[in-house]
Amino acid sequence: MCYMSRSTSYRLSQATRDRLARQAGREGISATALLDRFIHEGIDTIDYPGIVHTGPPHDRRAALAGGPDVWEIVARLRQLEGVEEARIRLLAAETGLHPRNIRAALAYGAANPAAITARIEANETAIRDAQAATEARRSLLA
Repeated sequence: MCYMSRSTSYRLSQATRDRLARQAGREGISATALLDRFIHEGIDTIDYPGIVHTGPPHDRRAALAGGPDVWEIVARLRQLEGVEEARIRLLAAETGLHPRNIRAALAYGAANPAAITARIEANETAIRDAQAATEARRSLLA
């Protein structure tokens, strides 16, 4: 996300500042960058119950708590046919995910389409590259 930065002052306890600084040091980023990420992800968890952010610091992504990434849910919904609710029911039956959680993932995806589409496209590219490499190996051994 790219937002205009503005200086803002908040009072944090010394214990919180220390923990923030230690975590930022482990991740190799500034405490301000880490705090910005925490706030952004925290607001997401309020706005989209059931959505969490997972992955390493350099590759954070939205996911269902204890479940798949949002992009994976959206990608599979795109593959299914029918109106939205029919697709949700099909995916719920296929995966055992509760329809409420699928709807939460879809709502998050609708609010963040660029990030979700980029993940889906990167996955599709990786699949095509793997298929091409497999075919190249087969051709070489023929």
